[in-house]
This record gives sequence, C-alpha cells and structure tokens, in this order.
Amino acid sequence: MLKHRGFPGRLPGTDFQFTIRRGNPRGVTPIIQRERYADRRPADRRADTGFLAALWTQFGDQPFERGNLDAGRLGWLFGREVVAAEDPFDPASYEALLIIDKSAAIAAFPDVFEGES
Repeated sequence: MLKHRGFPGRLPGTDFQFTIRRGNPRGVTPIIQRERYADRRPADRRADTGFLAALWTQFGDQPFERGNLDAGRLGWLFGREVVAAEDPFDPASYEALLIIDKSAAIAAFPDVFEGES
C-alpha cells in the first residue's frame, strides 16, 4: 500500500480521518459511492471540502493511486468529483487509480478552486 507522504491524516481540529495507517489484513475496504444529502451537517461538508482541497493540492489534475487514502472519505466524493482513472476499475484495490474531475469539483466545491483559472 502506497503511503502518500505529506497528505494530511485528518481534517485539522477534528476526528474526520483522511488516511489510514496500515492496510486491512482481512481485505481491502472497497470504495463505494455514498449519497450526499442536502441536510448533511456543516462539519461533514467542511470535511468533504478539506479532503478535496488536500487531494487537489497533492495531485492536481493527475491520476493518483488510492494507497492509504480512507475509503469512507473517498466514498463521499467518488463517482462525482473523484472518478476512476482506469478501466476496469477495482474499488477494492490499494493500487486503484483515481483522478479529480475538475469541472464537477468546481461545481460542487467552488471555494477550493477560487483564484484558479
């Protein structure tokens, strides 16, 4: 499992986890698309924004390996702002490649991309 050096482990000042420390010996947790309802708590929305900002800062518009990124946190963005960068895509692989869909990310999280052209 690739560990993304320099990537924040969690949202500062919270318990919202962004990365995992070690792989699961019983099997990889698959990435599943989680539904974001309009009535989500503001703290959850801040976690999504912070995670996407960290992804954009670390990887930009380049494909990246899932590695030690938390499957649960990825699930809130998967299928919308973060999409599969390979076909076939294995959601239960630490080596799976993902990429940020910048147009979808700008539409959902404009604050993350302020000042960019």
